[in-house]
Amino acid sequence: MNQSIPLVDVKAQYAPLIPELEERFSSVLESGRFIFGPEVEAFEREAAAFLGVPHAIGVANGTDALVIALEALEIGPGDEVICPAFTFYATAEAIVRAGATPVFADIDPVTLNLDPEDVAARITPRTKAIMAVHLFGRPAPLKELSAFGLPVIEDAAQAFGAEGVATTGICSTFSFFPTKNLFALGDGGLVTCLDDGVAERVRMLRFHGSRDKTTFELVGMNSRLDAVQAAMLRVFLPRLTGWNAGRREAAARYAGLGLGESVELPADEPGHVYHMYVVRSSRRAGIAPVLAEAGIASASYYVTPLHLQPALAFLGYERGSLPETERMAAENLALPMWGCIGSDVQERVVEAVRTAVGVPA
Repeated sequence: MNQSIPLVDVKAQYAPLIPELEERFSSVLESGRFIFGPEVEAFEREAAAFLGVPHAIGVANGTDALVIALEALEIGPGDEVICPAFTFYATAEAIVRAGATPVFADIDPVTLNLDPEDVAARITPRTKAIMAVHLFGRPAPLKELSAFGLPVIEDAAQAFGAEGVATTGICSTFSFFPTKNLFALGDGGLVTCLDDGVAERVRMLRFHGSRDKTTFELVGMNSRLDAVQAAMLRVFLPRLTGWNAGRREAAARYAGLGLGESVELPADEPGHVYHMYVVRSSRRAGIAPVLAEAGIASASYYVTPLHLQPALAFLGYERGSLPETERMAAENLALPMWGCIGSDVQERVVEAVRTAVGVPA
């Protein structure tokens, strides 16, 4: 009997590194430094160098990273932030948590990222920033979005290592949730900044608004990347380029194997790091059960996009207001993808999809 195939096999990536991970954990245990300390400082330096930015600041998770970035830019009540609705809830949740109003723009049907033309139509005098999400590992159109002259915040939770990410937006945010391209063995996040003053505010906001634990200049939060997770991330970071290359190779294999005319493949570009391999099909409802019967995991993302979520109903969006977003929500299907997925695994996935859509073997 064939072994089941998960959507993401995190352990397959870290299993060969367990001896090194255990050694790093023991080092932290011996040090007795679990909050901030040399491991966190070293990871922040290494992450900044990898991304090509002056400041990388560890926080507790990706959602806190978004809230802290907004507050560091002094975005709050009365302000609007344009963002996509086809993304994880934290994107808009963070804007509301900061006291501002999310304004949803539609997506480009090819890239699945913000459509700059629709963004332009939604800018008002109250617009204080654009939050661009690098969805599923594909870089958003940063050049076009920056041309509006507004601060750009990059929600890069799904795109660590993607080409150009973090080098344009005044702040960029990352999540190290265990399924991400660069992952921790628990929660973790990062804020990168291009501006020294903004970076200083981020550092204060992650620790109760204080520089020295004595004087509190801002109302911040307790959001710190712990030393154990920083140590694990330092093991994984040097492998990320290889893992991302493995994802790109896997995406090319999926494309080469052919899933059938009724399944639309994700568009490729050089900087895409395929956090997820997401296809689209009007026949999605018939594909997922066939995959499940074959022991193959799949998932549909953001099936209720943010502008239709109950918690955000107060914003007044109606069904049909973001047509490309809603069409993608109804058609998307993620297939198994991770940095070292085997070609034999992918062949099983493709065979099951082709069976579901009636493509001859």
